[in-house]
Amino acid sequence: MNVIERATNIITKPSETWMEIKAEEGTIWDVYKSYVIILAAIPAIAQFIGNGIIGYSFFGGYFRIGITGALISSIVYYILSLLSIYLEALVLNALAPTFNSQKNITNAFKSVAYSTTPAWLAGILYIMPILSPLVLLISLYGIYILYLGLPIMMETPKDKVLGYLIVTILAVFLISVIVGFIVNAIVAPFYIMDIMGGIRIMR
Repeated sequence: MNVIERATNIITKPSETWMEIKAEEGTIWDVYKSYVIILAAIPAIAQFIGNGIIGYSFFGGYFRIGITGALISSIVYYILSLLSIYLEALVLNALAPTFNSQKNITNAFKSVAYSTTPAWLAGILYIMPILSPLVLLISLYGIYILYLGLPIMMETPKDKVLGYLIVTILAVFLISVIVGFIVNAIVAPFYIMDIMGGIRIMR
């Protein structure tokens, strides 16, 4: 199944698609190379275009981050995105016994990866930095997809799904904050240099 078909199916008919995913054989690396590496590139590329080419509003002016800063930011974001998916899967798998679920790192990884699909697809909106808040809004649909997937992928009892989901979301949020902090710490000097260097386009 190609990336477009799988992404469409997990969004439009998640329950049925989770059953198909559960029945599929394959390793974590298989999911990485056939799905995650491709979709995770969407927000990274969009951020590069949005920050380095199109620009954004800032204190009444219009700024465009330099190409170097935007490129480094996108690369760091992309690499950490790939890493964070695995870390989130580790957390999901480690929490499984607490919620009477079956530990299976491959299924945990698939659960995290495929439920992140809405966020990756919505990442195209980063091309216009002003639309960035919409990415978070659309990403919330991924929570619902994960909610439907836990009973299938992790064999979570129905009465434990909500608790499992909430704890997982908190863990994912913490990981996201750490990733965001690292990215900002690395690219902040480039942002400052570009702004102070006068890369400003007046309206």
